[in-house]
Amino acid sequence: MNPLAPPGVYAPQEDTELLAGALSDEPLPPGTEVLDVGTGTGALALEAARRGLRVTAVDVSRGAVWAARLNARLAGLPLRIRHGNLFDPVRGESFDLILANPPYVPAPRGDREPRGPARAWDAGGDGRLVVDRICREAPALLRPGGVILLVQSALSDPELTVGRLRVSGLKAAVTRRHRIAFGPVLRGRERWLRQRGLLAAAENKEELVVVRAELPV
Repeated sequence: MNPLAPPGVYAPQEDTELLAGALSDEPLPPGTEVLDVGTGTGALALEAARRGLRVTAVDVSRGAVWAARLNARLAGLPLRIRHGNLFDPVRGESFDLILANPPYVPAPRGDREPRGPARAWDAGGDGRLVVDRICREAPALLRPGGVILLVQSALSDPELTVGRLRVSGLKAAVTRRHRIAFGPVLRGRERWLRQRGLLAAAENKEELVVVRAELPV
């Protein structure tokens, strides 16, 4: 998984790998309709396309859209790529699988709209600015039996994600966990996270999780 990542576009990292592993566990026949929101370089969309799945990729960043189109061309794989904010470009459509690697890092200035590269990770004071929107809006885009795979940090309360998806009528649970060393973003706001009680005093690693939610048939 080494797509080109131009400056300002989120490059695949441990969260991408974790979500790719969850994707590989799904028994999806060729022709399955997949939506990858917040596609970035298109890494996950390309993983799905390699399996013969029909993939639509969306990103709010024009740079990411350009990167995903370039990476799809270099890989020789068909992707339908749209520019827009989360689900706006695909209103009225439905999918068998929705992949989401949204911004999920709590930000000290959560009242400010993130700009530039920070849009890929900053998500309000509690880290749920985009995750909550996915919980509200994604279920309506699922076909019966459809699945949502979402990766987030334990800092942004995955159990709340599970609960909100269940309220929407989905069967939801955390299915994968992985602990990683703090990256540059968390190191830069480690003190603030500890002061907020989002990070325990002895905690020196971040836990990433995948939430899987399925709409019953």
